Amino acid sequence: MSRSSQTDPELTHRLTRRGMLGVAAGVTAAALLGAATTPATAAADSTAATDSALAGRGRPVLPPGRLGIQLYSLRDKVSTLGFAPVFAELEKYGYDEVEFAGYTQGSAGPITLARLRRLARDHGLTPIGSHVGYYSDDPNAYTFAQNLTKVLDDAQALGLKHIGTASGPFRYGSTVDAWKRAAEEFNTYGAAAKARGMKFYQHNHSDEFSFATDDPKVRLYDVLLAETDPDLVFLEMDIFWAYAGQFRFSKRPDGGPAPFEPLDYVLEQPHRYPLFHVKDGVSDPSNQFGYRMVDVGDGDIDYKKFVSAVTRLRGERLAHHWQTEHDQPTESFTFARRSSAYLHSLRENC
Repeated sequence: MSRSSQTDPELTHRLTRRGMLGVAAGVTAAALLGAATTPATAAADSTAATDSALAGRGRPVLPPGRLGIQLYSLRDKVSTLGFAPVFAELEKYGYDEVEFAGYTQGSAGPITLARLRRLARDHGLTPIGSHVGYYSDDPNAYTFAQNLTKVLDDAQALGLKHIGTASGPFRYGSTVDAWKRAAEEFNTYGAAAKARGMKFYQHNHSDEFSFATDDPKVRLYDVLLAETDPDLVFLEMDIFWAYAGQFRFSKRPDGGPAPFEPLDYVLEQPHRYPLFHVKDGVSDPSNQFGYRMVDVGDGDIDYKKFVSAVTRLRGERLAHHWQTEHDQPTESFTFARRSSAYLHSLRENC
């Protein structure tokens, strides 16, 4: 039986709730954001909505119930308003899930994990994952290496299905053996997470696609994939940073060609990528990373192609979770709203 054909009670509940909210919620969201949206932005949004309506009526590219947001993008709002108002906005924008980057993020006033979980559910949001540090020199640090049991206890308290790190596997250096050693630790964390019904994952930046210092023909990301147990260690591809890695590391240090396509990694092992960061960029060869980060839908990364290619695989339509993110949004609520609207507008070609 394919994974996409299985009943998902949480998804059914969320979709029913979304149906009750209806179009009025979108109108309310626009009204609430009036002060944060300039006339030029409003006009651009209106034009985009019109273009979307004329684009066709094919099946939505984005699977139902699988749109999330990395809360790091909204850290300014969480720190000033608290989680409840932020979750209320995300509900209006059509989000289904949230991924944490810490459980306070400077939130106004203390909050328990039980309260945080209830707040999310009150707004139809499922906590889907969280980023935690890999290691630290401080033995008391809140990291996988130093406090694995506490990290997993907290993830369980939030009801997370995934718990991971955005730290690269550079703890022991950039040699093949150094990454094998890090991969062994990742396997340990993955086994501990699996024992509690969760998946451990690693989120990439661009440096993971660089080459081993002791063997410049070997891409370090390939070492990570080869040396981690596919049943224990999973990947969250940050699509923006993967394409930045393509820009930076499509040639070996000796200048020899070493092209790669980030999407191919996913298509070859889709089960290893339960989570994605949907982050957009405008091509800019003068930038060291090859792209300038922008709101989702304003850049040059072909998300219609990328998401469609993954979700069209047999049994994979509901097997993945798509989190929007922007490291430094101009206005974070506007980013969240516009990114959701864009992704929901995408339709497959009939």
